[in-house]
Amino acid sequence: MRVVLASASPARIEVLRRAGVPAEVMVSGVDEDAVTAGTPAALALRLAGLKATAVAGRMPGDDLPVLVIGCDSLLELDGEAQGKPADAEQARLRWRTMRGRSGVLHTGHRVILRVGADSRVAEAVASTVVHFAAIDDTELDAYVATGEPLGVAGAFTVDGLGGPFVTGIEGDYHNVVGLSLPLLRRLLRELGVSLPDLWATTSGT
Repeated sequence: MRVVLASASPARIEVLRRAGVPAEVMVSGVDEDAVTAGTPAALALRLAGLKATAVAGRMPGDDLPVLVIGCDSLLELDGEAQGKPADAEQARLRWRTMRGRSGVLHTGHRVILRVGADSRVAEAVASTVVHFAAIDDTELDAYVATGEPLGVAGAFTVDGLGGPFVTGIEGDYHNVVGLSLPLLRRLLRELGVSLPDLWATTSGT
């Protein structure tokens, strides 16, 4: 089975590989800024679905089974969706709002199993509460200067330089990184795929 991650996120592909799932990356090309939804969770799910569907549509229609995994993460703060900041100043303003507070990290997941011309889909959202430290302006400026907050949803990481500024989480840690492994397992089971069966998969063969 060919496993394809419809995301350019280095963190997501690393989560998969550490879980024993060899996967290749194919970027969807979806214009995220043009997509809207009623709630942050619904937006994350819609974006994940668009990404997975776009990539699945480019897969060859042969008899080799293909599993496409699409994900998208958004931080919900005060009912608003916070994606990647546009620039350093936006990242700085974002952190001034969320420091010392808590937000909810939503990651939408869509898994598409294609076998020949047939496709099956399973999707859901994983949500994790994230508690942020009350960092001071010196720490904030130093963090923004690293450039890390500019490339990630919510302007923070839990598995990188931003880790010391996350005081706790309620829920799945890997979801905050960008892909919920327990949810992925459940979605795969809905499609009749056992996660351990993917441990022996060789990407692209």
